[in-house]
Amino acid sequence: QVQLVESGGGLVQAGGSLRLSCAASGRMFSMYDMGWFRQAPGKEREFVAAIGWSAGSTLYASSVKGRFTISRDNAKNMVYLQMNSLKPEDTAVYSCAARTRGLVLQTTPSPYDSWGQGTQVTVSS
Repeated sequence: QVQLVESGGGLVQAGGSLRLSCAASGRMFSMYDMGWFRQAPGKEREFVAAIGWSAGSTLYASSVKGRFTISRDNAKNMVYLQMNSLKPEDTAVYSCAARTRGLVLQTTPSPYDSWGQGTQVTVSS
């Protein structure tokens, strides 16, 4: 397990951009698949994006595809989520998550065994 800390959330107007960062502590960060999830008030936690350990594989939820980009820098133990063209419906607490490298990227929360505390993203209309 690794410890994760998110940052970069805030208040932005619709159409604006934010970049979220997730800092991982511990060794062997490159051995983990990483994901971003979000949870809005009154809604279930939903998948946003995932990236494989090698950064060669990515997955995106259909709701964010074309607007969000997930990336990682293994040398810095960092994962990023670049969010462009933000919409009010993107408002949520965003959390990063890690799981031991697997054969396929996971889009449900349960396979991820390490979670950050989350960072609030609020998009105003």
